[in-house]
Amino acid sequence: MTVLPRRAFAALAILAVLLAVPLAGARADQTVDGADSMKFIRTLADQALVLVNDKKISDADRAEHFRGLFVVSFDIPEIGKFVLGRHWKSATPAQQQDFLKSFEDFTVLTWSTRFKDYSGVSFDVLGSAPADDGYWTVDSRIHRTAGDPLPLGWRVHEVDGKWRITDILVEGVSMALTQRQDFASAMQANGGKIEDLLDAMHKKIGELRSGK
Repeated sequence: MTVLPRRAFAALAILAVLLAVPLAGARADQTVDGADSMKFIRTLADQALVLVNDKKISDADRAEHFRGLFVVSFDIPEIGKFVLGRHWKSATPAQQQDFLKSFEDFTVLTWSTRFKDYSGVSFDVLGSAPADDGYWTVDSRIHRTAGDPLPLGWRVHEVDGKWRITDILVEGVSMALTQRQDFASAMQANGGKIEDLLDAMHKKIGELRSGK
C-alpha cells in the first residue's frame, strides 16, 4: 500500500506557518511589478491572519475559507503537474483531475487544522526580483519565538492578470521540488501506479476530515 511521503506533509505544514503571520512593509525602491508581487503576499497573509484569530469560527467553516484562499492564491494545475513529474503525462485525464482535487483537499484540511496553533511570530518582506519567464521571487524572513530567523522565498507569477504562488523556498530549499522527489519515490515503490497514490491520498483526506 502506498503511503504519502513524510516530507510532503512537512512541507505543507511549513506553508501553514508562512501564511499565518502579519507582514511588514516593502522597500521603497521596488519596481511596479515587484511591489505588486509583495502586495499580493501581504494581502494573502492578512486574510489568513483574520481566520487564525477568529476563535468563533467552526473548523468546517475555517476549512472552507482557507479553501477559497488556496484556490485563488496558488497555481494548483502547475504545482500538480510539477509534483507528479513524468507521471502526469501517463495519468489519464480523470486521474489528473483526481490528483489536483485530492491535493487541494489535503492541503486545505491540513492548513485549516494547523493554522489555529501558530502565534508569536513576525514576518519581514525584504524585497522582490524577477526570476525567469515572467516569474518573480519575493524574499522574506520569518522570526520565530525560538531559533534564528528563517529566510523564505515566494515564487509567484501572473495567471490571467492575477498573481499565483507556484513554490516557496525555505532556506533555499524548494518545497515543490521536495514534494516532487517524495512523490516520485512513492510512485517508484509501487511500480509507478498512480492509482495507489490516489488511494493513499483519499485515505489520508478521510482521516483529516474525521479528526484522526
